[in-house]
Amino acid sequence: MKVILREDVADLGAAGQTIEVKDGYGRNYLIPRNLAILATKANLRSIGEIDKQKVVREKKSRRTAEILKDKIEKVELSAEVLVGEEDKLYGSITTQDIVDLLAKQGVTVDRRTVHIEEPIKALGVYSIPVKIEKDVTANCKVWVVKKS
Repeated sequence: MKVILREDVADLGAAGQTIEVKDGYGRNYLIPRNLAILATKANLRSIGEIDKQKVVREKKSRRTAEILKDKIEKVELSAEVLVGEEDKLYGSITTQDIVDLLAKQGVTVDRRTVHIEEPIKALGVYSIPVKIEKDVTANCKVWVVKKS
């Protein structure tokens, strides 16, 4: 069965691409979930429209990602933590702590978009990358200070 993908499908193809799939997979999974349409002559002519819609969606999501990136980079976060001897933290600053600090500033991001190589266990200033989209990454500045 030949189908035209309406959206990107992992391990199958990109939107607008014409592919050959097994009949049951196309009929029972792709078409009911609106991920693909049958590859008829009329639908093959409409591929151009699907591509235009995809480009518009990508531009819109890119714009919103750039706006969110600007918001994140303008915000400076301050995490007050309890410390022990030699200024070592009790516990650590994790990705969830950074997401909570961002939420207090009015910026909502998913915990999985914040990338810390290892949890923060010392006082100081850290630049934390937040991957918003495939090629849009914001750097968030986090100050880890002693709680008074």
